[in-house]
Amino acid sequence: MTRIAVIGGGRIGEALISGLLRSGHAVKDIVVSEHFPARAKELSDKYKILATGIGDAVEGADVIVIAVKPGDVESVTVEIDKVDGATEQEQILVSLAAGVTTAFYEKRLPAGFPVVRVMPNTPMLVGHGMSVLAPGRHANDDHLKVVRDILGAVGETATVKEDLIDAVTAVSGSGPAYIFLVAEAMVDAAVSMGLPRPTATQLVNQTISGAAAMLHDSGESATELRGGVSSPGGTTAAAIRQLESFGLRRAFYEGLDAAKTRSEELAAGLE
Repeated sequence: MTRIAVIGGGRIGEALISGLLRSGHAVKDIVVSEHFPARAKELSDKYKILATGIGDAVEGADVIVIAVKPGDVESVTVEIDKVDGATEQEQILVSLAAGVTTAFYEKRLPAGFPVVRVMPNTPMLVGHGMSVLAPGRHANDDHLKVVRDILGAVGETATVKEDLIDAVTAVSGSGPAYIFLVAEAMVDAAVSMGLPRPTATQLVNQTISGAAAMLHDSGESATELRGGVSSPGGTTAAAIRQLESFGLRRAFYEGLDAAKTRSEELAAGLE
């Protein structure tokens, strides 16, 4: 089995640990390094895994997962590079840190170190994440397969060139927040029409969940599925016409473009 060191025990790091254990990885093959002692103990007690310092976590690990805040990545790479002999075996570094490029790591780690940059999203917390992989200069197909297998424990994966990661961030990285905003707006509208808020919330949450399942499982496109709900001259058609008149589609174009631009700006600050 692959030995995996997770550096950073926040929500994303914990989601990955939980998913790996659910998918059959042995407790002995997962180690976590967490800066805050109380949080490290919490994870160790909850999942029965070893919680230790970065040096001990990295030594002997086949895969090193960086799941810390972008501002903490520099210090983590320094600690990894300090470990004598830790990089003599072929290890793979997987970065879940937003905005941190593969080149950033490649400049700071031994020559030839394979790095795979990943843009995850928060549904990985419930096992339905979308993780998009971008290989660095030294990451080959075998490395990508290992990383896909790991992240497959918390959802689906896709692979793109790194110059598309900012677009990925705008679509799937930030995407759950757009759906939550739509849900919030629908609930408020339902309440304004007289529905009790708990009932409105149940209706909206299950409707979105069901629609998402249809998108995922039906094999039909969003356009085809929408057409199946929209009878000519009916209630859905009236609502869609009104939403389009208020510029819904343009709002998404502009919103996603703003997210992509901001992702590019953040990445530029971390070179």
